[in-house]
Amino acid sequence: MNFLIYLIVGGVAGWLASIVMRRDGSQGIILNIVVGIIGGFLGGWLLPALGLGLGGGWVGFLITAFIGAVVLLLIVNLLSRGRAR
Repeated sequence: MNFLIYLIVGGVAGWLASIVMRRDGSQGIILNIVVGIIGGFLGGWLLPALGLGLGGGWVGFLITAFIGAVVLLLIVNLLSRGRAR
């Protein structure tokens, strides 16, 4: 059951991050979920390394995954911008 919740929360976080980063039209729901889940891992590693803690629960995970997904999309944007030329 927890795995399903992580997929849903990760998908929401990836979707929100893609809207904020203006990439929503260029990726589908599967990529949003993947970005959200990877963002959750990235945010889970990055925020404690910076001394920031958001607490537990699904709200903390959603915020952490959202921040991680935004960072991940920033990195993807930087890498894809170099390839487009």
